[in-house]
Amino acid sequence: MLLKKAEKRHQLTTTSYARLAAWRRTLRGFLRFSEEAAERVGLTSQHYQAMLALRACRDDRRLTIADLAQELLIKHNSAVGLVDRLVEQQLVVREASSTDRRKVELRLSTRGRQVLAKLAAVHRREVQRIGPVLERLVSEIRRSEP
Repeated sequence: MLLKKAEKRHQLTTTSYARLAAWRRTLRGFLRFSEEAAERVGLTSQHYQAMLALRACRDDRRLTIADLAQELLIKHNSAVGLVDRLVEQQLVVREASSTDRRKVELRLSTRGRQVLAKLAAVHRREVQRIGPVLERLVSEIRRSEP
């Protein structure tokens, strides 16, 4: 009885739920694709996300570990471990900040940039492939809700 009242209050139809489920399934499919693509080159999905965040940073700015933690929505100590693993694989370099010697800044190594470029190209093709599906689902969800 309480569940039916909640459903009425939110005015979602079975079709609305189906669209939300399809949206989530499509997103999860992309995330699974991303995990597998990263694994094929010996990385985790989180490695890829960290490298992508570092590369996305403007040329005149460098991320610190705290910045990276914030960007990835993880705890600082988790970001430290992640960066340690990336440094060990020679994908990321730690450098003392030129403006504040107390800070350590991160940048992709040459090897890191090469690995990331290949992975990003694969991801871009997948986004291009599923983009129309996502656009259609968003459009349907937006149209169907009050």
